[in-house]
Amino acid sequence: MTDVAKAVLAINSPESASQLEHNQYADKEAIAAAFGKAAANYDKSAAFQRLVGYQLLEKLPTLMPVGSKLIDVGCGTGYFSEQLANRGFDVCAIDLSSQMLEQAKQRCGNQITYQQGDAEKLPFSDSSFDVAYTSLALQWCTDLSIPLKELRRVVKPGGCILFTTLAENSLCELRYAWQQVDQYQHVNHFLSQKAVKLALAQAGGEIDTLEFLPITVKYNTAVELMKDLKGIGATHLQRERKAGLASRKTIQALERAYDEFRDEKGQLPATYQVCFGVIIND
Repeated sequence: MTDVAKAVLAINSPESASQLEHNQYADKEAIAAAFGKAAANYDKSAAFQRLVGYQLLEKLPTLMPVGSKLIDVGCGTGYFSEQLANRGFDVCAIDLSSQMLEQAKQRCGNQITYQQGDAEKLPFSDSSFDVAYTSLALQWCTDLSIPLKELRRVVKPGGCILFTTLAENSLCELRYAWQQVDQYQHVNHFLSQKAVKLALAQAGGEIDTLEFLPITVKYNTAVELMKDLKGIGATHLQRERKAGLASRKTIQALERAYDEFRDEKGQLPATYQVCFGVIIND
């Protein structure tokens, strides 16, 4: 078995349903560690993140004054922090992972400012920013309403908050394929549209835009998809994993199950349900 295959198997080792969930602090440490390990090579596997991030950029308000202060929450390697700075924003990039921030610094240098921190407890005073931008980071928060409230707190009245997060049925093909192999959870669960709307209601603010769009990425094999998930650090499950590697036989069974979805061009779809939202602060 190749080293890549072993690594892919390791991140998909089954978890026991009887094990207790991590407490919140340990969970955040585990999430930061997963993304930290992926930081150096993140950009090689981030095609989906790029696609979603660019679509969110299109929702930025027009005619914003040059130098408007913007916070990029969950900035990762700073790809969109740089894009936003190039559009004239005064950008502060924040991430839970110090390794991700190091990659952002290598990309952006002194073009922007940096802050390590948690989206659920932003280390800024009230009304510090004109705009908040956060793409595919909030799904790692336990309660979506908490980071949304924090974003509203740090954005000035009349400012806007642009976000994306993953919704229920993301990676449904991968989830289905694993269900044909064993009884364990291998893919995280994401909030339903109803739960997202409830979190928005709890957070308050005027909803300018809210849409749920399916976005599909194609792969040649299931292992390629899992390699990409590992490459971006999206390997943390809400519960502890069962120790040990899955067998070659298990992965072969997964590939056979996933093959049911192969399209006319011979490719396998990985479908994400993406929530795009814009909140006008009040």
